[in-house]
Amino acid sequence: MFIIISGYLITLSLLTRIEKTGSVKFFDFILGIARRLFPQALFVSIVIGFMCLVFLPKIEWSEIIAHMAASTFYYENWRLAFDSVDYLARENSASPFQHYWSLGIQGQIYIIWPLFICLVFFIAKKVLKTPVRKTFLTAQLVVFAGSLAYSVYQTHINQPWAYFDTFARMWEFSIGGIFALISPYLIFNKRFNTVLGWGGLAVICLTGILLPVSTVFPGYLALVPISGVLFILISTENNTKLGVDRLLGSKPLTYLGGLTYGIYLWHWPLLIFYHAFMKTTTVPILDGIIILLFTLLLSIISTKQLETPFLMMKWDKKKGNFVTVLGILLVFAASSIFSISMYIQKTQASMLNLTQNDKDYPGAKSILYNVKPPEGLDLIPSPLAIKTDLPSFYEDTECLGQDRTEVRKCSYGVLDKPDYVLALVGGSHSGHWFPALEIVAEELNFRIDLYNHDGCRFTDEDPENHLTKTCLEWNENLIKELKEEPPDLIFTTATLNKRDKVPLGYINQWKELEGITKIFAVRDNPRMKKKIPACLESARSPLDCAIDRSDGVSQVVPWENTEGIPSNVIFADLTDYFCDDKTCYPVIGNIIVYRDNNHITAEYSKSLAPALRDPLEQAFKKVHLSM
Repeated sequence: MFIIISGYLITLSLLTRIEKTGSVKFFDFILGIARRLFPQALFVSIVIGFMCLVFLPKIEWSEIIAHMAASTFYYENWRLAFDSVDYLARENSASPFQHYWSLGIQGQIYIIWPLFICLVFFIAKKVLKTPVRKTFLTAQLVVFAGSLAYSVYQTHINQPWAYFDTFARMWEFSIGGIFALISPYLIFNKRFNTVLGWGGLAVICLTGILLPVSTVFPGYLALVPISGVLFILISTENNTKLGVDRLLGSKPLTYLGGLTYGIYLWHWPLLIFYHAFMKTTTVPILDGIIILLFTLLLSIISTKQLETPFLMMKWDKKKGNFVTVLGILLVFAASSIFSISMYIQKTQASMLNLTQNDKDYPGAKSILYNVKPPEGLDLIPSPLAIKTDLPSFYEDTECLGQDRTEVRKCSYGVLDKPDYVLALVGGSHSGHWFPALEIVAEELNFRIDLYNHDGCRFTDEDPENHLTKTCLEWNENLIKELKEEPPDLIFTTATLNKRDKVPLGYINQWKELEGITKIFAVRDNPRMKKKIPACLESARSPLDCAIDRSDGVSQVVPWENTEGIPSNVIFADLTDYFCDDKTCYPVIGNIIVYRDNNHITAEYSKSLAPALRDPLEQAFKKVHLSM
């Protein structure tokens, strides 16, 4: 709705301007848009940045600067688009800047649209010798059809990306422009207009209730609320006594309409900060009303004190003054970004200044060797560093197979004359064992061939539709690769979550390699109920973030409860390095076990190396005997 109405108004404004003067005066046009949008947007962005340091846990701080910069300079939609396809970013909490995505799309189209109109005007006048409006209508229909087709396609194959993609949204802007040109010809009787207007309002109000907009937009289903907007616009061309315009044009709603930009800017960060402060994902009705009232109050203040003075400027005489003030605002915003960044870096440096040794930070070794670590130490990894505490292979993007069907192999460990070759295959729950394997590889003299595809398991089926088609095709290609160049041992996960049986898809893959190579299958780690780093920041004790063992792992050993397991599989169960008989822990040996709610930190993985060495050594002995 926001984008359509913008397309409607901007198209009329630009066409009228170019028809009268032969030019859109691009610089003046952009300054006019900036006068309306920038003051509040920049101010709210700065306030959000500083409030993030107060309300958000330190684990989220590293994302603040990136999103604040993206919002300030109108590319937040692309930042979110890339996050949506980045497996490591999918666990990120919702950003307080996230609502700036639509402003980003609008800002980008505001630059494209004047250039587009100028091009069409030139073609109509100089090349085709046709009426400008008819030519522009045709051009917009082409943009509408192309963008809608792209939107439907992209929504089908990658909906999270499509949601933030400017080109998948351009058809919404163009349909506003199309309507601006054809609306004078849409004349209906008053009774029909009345029904059409109220019907349009009903469609708009019911869209969010009836459609799962977060998972199906902006494909063809976005035509539903769009039709509601168009119905209302058509109905208001011919006012009636009982028309919807009587409600929408009433003084209270007109006043509220003047505040909607401020409401839009303030409502989302207030909601996110409420969630963070109250440690909840729901909002009781009374709290919701308070948030809305506070949103309205902030909107009144920012609209009256920031936006109105700019709009009241005598544009012809004080254009230079506005440019100066706008420059000051941008400098202040950039300075705020820099200041917050420096504060975060300083805080991070102080938290990383720890003496890390096995005595103080034994991790899993405290269980293996039955030693009690000292109390009162800062935990590692630090909250500001824990999101990037990843296996080292993530630094080489060419080794990451996400969204690819082709198999890529990267080799690590002992590369010169290794005694054995171990293939590490699967997604992130296989990959987070890599830091431990790197240490053991040096001790047992083997090479690690990495076959990674985050978000993808080593399986040939997906009965619950949790995996992508790309993942399953990658698995087919991987089996061919492993058959052509069989390693001595394949390291992968044996189980999934707390299921009490080994998934059939896993067994099918293992059978494909029976008689070719052996499988070292490790039991999946427990999955916690909360994101551990954020939970630990606010918890009185790490035990507040722990879970019962029965909630984290199956009470039976899955492979002992599963039929049809091939003879080439060697199982390993390291659950006792995550849980005791009753509890699964978020911190062990002064090391934080998880970087979210289910992935092991690289620090803790390294501490698992001694525990992993013995079962791997036994597995290689079996490999040697079978040669």
